[in-house]
Amino acid sequence: MTKLVHLLLSIFVVTPVSALQSDSLLSTGSTVHFSVLLKGKIVGSHVSTRNGNEIKIHFEYSDRGRGPVLDSRIVLGPDGIPVSLQTSGKDYLKAPVEEHFSREAGVTEWNNKAESGTTSLIGPAFYFSLDRSMEELGILAAALARAEGKRLSLLPSGEASVEILGDVEIESDGKRRTVRHYEISGLGFLPDSVWLDETGAFFASVGSWLSVIPEGWGTAVDTLLEVQQARSIARERQWAKELAMTPVNGLVITGARLFDADSAVIRERMTVLVVGDTIQAVGKDGSIKLPKGVSQIDASGKTLLPGLWDMHTHLSPQDGPLNIAAGVTSIRDMANGIESLMTLKDRFDSGEAIGPRVRMAGILEGPGPFAAPTNVLVSTPEQATEWVQKYAEMGYDQVKIYSSVKPELVKPIALSAHESGLRVSGHIPAGMWAEDAVAGGYDEITHLNMFFLNFYKDVTDTRTPARFTEVAKRGAELDFESGEVRAFINMLKTANVVVDPTVTVFESMFRDRPGQLSSSYAMIADRLPPQVRRTLSGGGLPVPDGMEGRYALSFQRMLDAIKHLHEEGVTLVAGTDALTGFTLHRELELYVEAGIPAPEVLRIATLGSARVMNCEDELGSVVPGKLADLVLVNGRPDEDIRDIRKVEKVIKNGVIHDSAALYAAVGVLSAH
Repeated sequence: MTKLVHLLLSIFVVTPVSALQSDSLLSTGSTVHFSVLLKGKIVGSHVSTRNGNEIKIHFEYSDRGRGPVLDSRIVLGPDGIPVSLQTSGKDYLKAPVEEHFSREAGVTEWNNKAESGTTSLIGPAFYFSLDRSMEELGILAAALARAEGKRLSLLPSGEASVEILGDVEIESDGKRRTVRHYEISGLGFLPDSVWLDETGAFFASVGSWLSVIPEGWGTAVDTLLEVQQARSIARERQWAKELAMTPVNGLVITGARLFDADSAVIRERMTVLVVGDTIQAVGKDGSIKLPKGVSQIDASGKTLLPGLWDMHTHLSPQDGPLNIAAGVTSIRDMANGIESLMTLKDRFDSGEAIGPRVRMAGILEGPGPFAAPTNVLVSTPEQATEWVQKYAEMGYDQVKIYSSVKPELVKPIALSAHESGLRVSGHIPAGMWAEDAVAGGYDEITHLNMFFLNFYKDVTDTRTPARFTEVAKRGAELDFESGEVRAFINMLKTANVVVDPTVTVFESMFRDRPGQLSSSYAMIADRLPPQVRRTLSGGGLPVPDGMEGRYALSFQRMLDAIKHLHEEGVTLVAGTDALTGFTLHRELELYVEAGIPAPEVLRIATLGSARVMNCEDELGSVVPGKLADLVLVNGRPDEDIRDIRKVEKVIKNGVIHDSAALYAAVGVLSAH
């Protein structure tokens, strides 16, 4: 963190709100052009035109063939709260959007792809759109700043509040201006930052992934992001002090139903002694001599598991407590910004922030119109192997090949990675198929759709959303008894290639329908913050007429594939690539639904993952000498995998965390 940020945080001088907002809603005919940046690269535009109390917004960006295209018209009341809103266009997955809201004579009505409603209002309330531009966050911040107590009810449900944090002077190409930092609580798991200009109008929304800022001001993103990150770090430090307990004289857990990950069986009435960060002893109740003053947990009737692994994540700050609360003590990050990932990892490792152990996969992508938002773009063997070496030197565990990499680079990448002790995983690059990738040196195939695409030789460009839609259309017909499929499964087994299905992602894509609660998250929806919960009814991929049944059958065929792969001896790992913690639980439920016994699934998510990552000597099972990563569940997930959601205590590196307290910190209700 720079001295500038320390200074800004310590001497913020807040100008009176009225001075910043005087008549800003009444300016006429002003149009502002914004850039939309994905990982720092311009990928779209946001155009906002104000005419009196009316705002017209065009917002669009492209992310590997996905991305929204939205046109909105918002009419504000004298209090800055919308009285009318209409939005049309396409959402991120290109499904149609038609959203409407109106407030007149105390009667409020709204309708979008997930919900509709009517209510009579006595006091002010803010309708926050389901499909929206970033500017709506700025409109909400300005309205909250005017509201009594700086709080407003949200429609359809929830409440938002704002904290006005102070001013920052930014510079770009010799231009200077002052912007103000607002932090809104009540929309998600963590507060949302937004920046307003001197008049109180929307200026920017910046993040490590997506940012929107006026054209010509892109160089200011890093400055604003650094201020936001300083707030985030301070919050994480406070949580680490308040929500993590380190036993002084060790910890003993007694009466547990202990899951033996080696044999995938339960051992009744067991005691586990932890000293420092290590499991010191494991035995029957009463068989272990305990140190004086040891902390104790009575686990009678509960199940004690090794810490869970999520083998496919893309870490963000909110993921630390969400992972630990869910019992996920180790994760594998499958592509992220190098600096931001290593900073998060260091904070988790040091205990400065609450979060899991982090294993890292470094992305390799090729340039092109569908390239992933990364700076690691390689076109030649020399560039590719240079980046492999860089990842090895930085302590990465593997590389991840992405969709735009030239097929001819796969073999030199794999050779260099293996020489450096790194594993090779990834998507299947456009112009080749999974069997070619395995022959070229892949150790792991990322996402189950890549397995299916191996049998659709006419789908040659897997960079586009066709890698989802073609599997949704055709997957139902895949014959696992055909010679082609059996030969490929045997190839995977013989080459010891791992498959990372992330099947919950495809459940959401193929089965979710607008207006219906997502089956992936139905069990936990009522525990989530209201504005997060409503997004779970937005639907998945747009479904062509008459194809709903086919899409559902294709998802079932994915579950069949998981069963076949497991029965044939292909190693599976459980990863999510979606909402942290909760999605891993669903992933494990789907493996059981596919036909894998629950104890086998628990082994996949514990010792199996540790073996794949070559750290089974330290993690993955509850054995003396291994690191003390443990999960206490108030249920029997070995008999009913759904009980994996009933996490009570999580121990990472010998430090105790209460699941309910961690969830409460991020606005999630406990499972109990």
